[in-house]
Amino acid sequence: MSFFTNLINEYGLLAMFLIILIEYACFPLSSEIVLPFSGAVASLQHINFLTILSLSVLAGLIGTSFCYLIGRLGGGALINRLISKFPKAEKGILSSQAKFKQYGDLAVCFGRLIPICRTYIAFIAGAAGQSFISYLISSFAGITIWNTILIGLGYYLRENWDIVGGYYTRYKDVILPFVVFIGLSLLVHVRKDK
Repeated sequence: MSFFTNLINEYGLLAMFLIILIEYACFPLSSEIVLPFSGAVASLQHINFLTILSLSVLAGLIGTSFCYLIGRLGGGALINRLISKFPKAEKGILSSQAKFKQYGDLAVCFGRLIPICRTYIAFIAGAAGQSFISYLISSFAGITIWNTILIGLGYYLRENWDIVGGYYTRYKDVILPFVVFIGLSLLVHVRKDK
């Protein structure tokens, strides 16, 4: 990880853009480190917060589009293969696909806020055949929220961003279930309103 943080330190915005892009394209990097560090470097280099945020959202949309396209092109074949190999799973898979078609936009938006899920929701959306425009709009909302929080932490805490990272690592077992609970509560609330 220090290789990437050194690149950000040395090459600034260009490195931030490329590293955020590959992180969103499912390269094994932690956004919980990359985004706050990018915010801290941007702040120390007097780069406007909206500039780094906009750049990160654009990088995220480009990166996640690769994953979406892989799901779109190969996801259907993979699902059909799973069904043929495990016929008892067909009912569950088809039910999951129907639910995704019903709540896909919300699933993508909220999925962007949940670590690990935020990476793989692109494949699922592509395999489920969600329209690309709908996917981009939902992703834009979720990516903007996620990046604003993490880049904002780094941007406004600057040289103390590593302390925040330490707290996150220490308390993520409490934070992540809380975020999932809030997201599920919102989905249930939206479902009751319909």
